[in-house]
Amino acid sequence: MQRNTLGLAHAFLQRYVCPGDTCIDATAGRGRDTAFLCRLTGETGRVLAFDIQEEAVRQTRALLEQEGLSAEVYLDSHAHMARYLPPGSAQAIVFNFGRLPGGDPQIFTTAESSVPALEAAQGLLAPGGVMSLSLYYGGANGYAERDAILGYLRTLDDRKYTVLTMDWANRRNEPPIPVFVWKEA
Repeated sequence: MQRNTLGLAHAFLQRYVCPGDTCIDATAGRGRDTAFLCRLTGETGRVLAFDIQEEAVRQTRALLEQEGLSAEVYLDSHAHMARYLPPGSAQAIVFNFGRLPGGDPQIFTTAESSVPALEAAQGLLAPGGVMSLSLYYGGANGYAERDAILGYLRTLDDRKYTVLTMDWANRRNEPPIPVFVWKEA
């Protein structure tokens, strides 16, 4: 396992996603999480991916084609994902908040769309389902989204959700924050 936020997220998802599951990559980016979810869900599963950047959608589709994988990739905000699936149908939802590495540094997720996306995710998550969040912050997008997301997560009913937030004690600058959410069965 890689000892970074991505490695932790993938190890977490591997424990909970099974062939045939329905999963969402709420922020497709370069498509790595989308492809990972496709491999976990197999041919009988369903993976949906969302991104607001045409370049991210293009790169995700290209990666899937290169690896012989299939997913539904949408040029749309993660805040709109509830339009695509019925409530309680997703076993896992993955978020990478911040900006696309190597992409336009002026385009990044914001609290204005990310908190509604988390609200939508709550409704889409199946009983026993999980969410993996990676919070990239600092730089042009600052700290407002990070603070809003962490604040929102603190409001989740502890009888329905378990939220684990981690930090890196010995990493420089603003290391991404891994967050894992379990919905009670």
